[in-house]
Amino acid sequence: MKFNEFNLSAELLAEIEKAGFVEASPIQEQTIPLALEGKDVIGQAQTGTGKTAAFGLPTLEKIDVDNTVIQALVIAPTRELAVQSQEELFRFGRSKGVKVRSVYGGSSIEKQIKALKSGAHIVVGTPGRLLDLIKRKALKLNHIETLILDEADEMLNMGFLEDIEAIISRVPETRQTLLFSATMPEAIKRIGVQFMKEPEHVKIAAKELTTDLVDQYYIRVKEGEKFDTMTRLMDVEQPELAIVFGRTKRRVDELTRGLKIRGFRAEGIHGDLDQNKRLRVLRDFKNGNLDVLVATDVAARGLDISGVTHVYNYDIPQDPESYVHRIGRTGRAGKTGQSITFVSPNEMGYLQIIENLTKKRMKGMKPATAAEAFQAKKQVALKKIERDFEDEKIRSNFEKFGKDARKLATEFTPEELAMYILSLTVQDPDSLPEVEIAREKPLPFKPSGGGFGGKGKGGRGNGRRGDQRRDRNRRDDREGRRRDFKRKSNKNSRDFEGKGNKRPHRTSNEKKNGFVIRNKGDK
Repeated sequence: MKFNEFNLSAELLAEIEKAGFVEASPIQEQTIPLALEGKDVIGQAQTGTGKTAAFGLPTLEKIDVDNTVIQALVIAPTRELAVQSQEELFRFGRSKGVKVRSVYGGSSIEKQIKALKSGAHIVVGTPGRLLDLIKRKALKLNHIETLILDEADEMLNMGFLEDIEAIISRVPETRQTLLFSATMPEAIKRIGVQFMKEPEHVKIAAKELTTDLVDQYYIRVKEGEKFDTMTRLMDVEQPELAIVFGRTKRRVDELTRGLKIRGFRAEGIHGDLDQNKRLRVLRDFKNGNLDVLVATDVAARGLDISGVTHVYNYDIPQDPESYVHRIGRTGRAGKTGQSITFVSPNEMGYLQIIENLTKKRMKGMKPATAAEAFQAKKQVALKKIERDFEDEKIRSNFEKFGKDARKLATEFTPEELAMYILSLTVQDPDSLPEVEIAREKPLPFKPSGGGFGGKGKGGRGNGRRGDQRRDRNRRDDREGRRRDFKRKSNKNSRDFEGKGNKRPHRTSNEKKNGFVIRNKGDK
C-alpha cells in the first residue's frame, strides 16, 4: 500500500516523498488507518519494521500547530531511541510546523526545560527524565491527546514498569494510546487491559533476520588499515552500487572525502545534512550517478533503494539489530548481494553476538593486496577502452586527431603509446594520495564480568531505582552502548562468555590470521 493512499495531509505526504518513501511497511499499512480513526492500538513487530512512522504519521496528522500545548507524548527506553524518534518525527512534521522535543538522562535538564518552555507539540523522552520533569512541573500532560509507548518490552526489561504506570496515570483518560512491543509478556498485556480502551491488536510476523541472497563476510583488520583495505577491496570487487556504513557523522564525512580523493564517485548522508542536499544525493545514487553512498544508521533508516550490490560495514554497528538493517539494503528482489564487515581484533566478540542473532556465520575474507587492486583497475581500464572503440560517436572524433596521431605513431611504438594511455587512466598504487581517517576507539568487549553484566544483576543496576539513577546521572556513553548491545543480542551469546571459549568451527589458520581465502564461488 502506498502512503498517498492513506488519509494524510499534503504537508505530511510532501515530507514522506522527500524522504524517498513510497510503499508502507506491513506495520505501517495496518496501524496507520486504525490510529487515524482514533483507536487504541497494540502493535507487535520487531525493531526496524517502521514503527516510528506507524505511530508518528497519524500522531502528526492530529497535531494542531496553532495550539502551543503538548499534545502527544512518546515514551522510549533509551536516549538513543528517543533522539532517533524525535529526529524522524521532526522530519515528517517539518512542513506542517510541528515542534518536537526530546528529553533524556545524561544531558542538562535545565537546557531541556528551556527547550520545553520555548514550545513543543510532541515530547519524546525516557521514563526517568520524564518523571523528573513532571515532578519539577516543567512538563504538563493535561492536554495530551496521544500517548505512545515505544519498545514497551525493553522498558519492562530495564525495570521501568512503575515509572511508566506513574506517567500514564498523569495523562488524561480521554487520550488515544498506541503501544509497540517486539514481544508480549504478561506485564505488557496488563498495561493494555488497565490503560487502553478496547485496543486493536496488530501483529507482524517476525521475518527471517537475514536472507540467503546476501553473502556475509568479515575482514579482521587494524583500525589504522581499514580505509586502504576497504578501497582495495572495492577496486577488486567493482561494486555496481554500494553503501558504506560509518558509526558517526564525522566518520561519514571523512570517508566520503577519502573515497573522492581515491577516485570513487561517493557522497555521504547523515543527520546534519541539509534536506535539499540529502534529496539530491539520494537521487544521484538511485540514478547511478554515484557509485558509493556513505551513511550513518539513522540516516539510512527506511531508504527505498534498489540495486545495491554491496554493503560495507566500515564500523561494526553498535547493536546487532542494526547489522540486520544494514545488510538488508542488498540482496533484494531476487538478486544476490554481498556484505563485508571490517572488524578490529578486539571487536571480534561483537561478531559472535551478531552471528548469534542472525543464526548465520560470516565467512572470513582475505584482504585484497595492492597488486590485486592495481590489476583489477587495469582490467577496468582495458574494458572501458574496448567499449569506447565500439562506440561510433567516439570513433567519429578520431579523424580530428589523425595528423597528430600519425606523427606519434612514427615516433613511438604501439606498445609505448598503449602503456602511456593506461598510465593516464589507472593510478599507480605507489603514488596513491594519502587519506587520513581519524581513529575511533573500537567498541569495547569483555567476555566475562564487567560492562556487559552477566550473573546476578545483569549489569543494569538494582531494579527500578538503579535505572532511574542511571537515567538521571551523567554517564559514559560507551557504557550505555555496551549494555544496549548486549541486551539486544540473543541470550545464547552468554555461551561465549567465560575463559577459554573460542569462536566455533574456526580453522587454525583463521584463528591465527583472522581470515580465510576469498573465493566468490564459495557460497
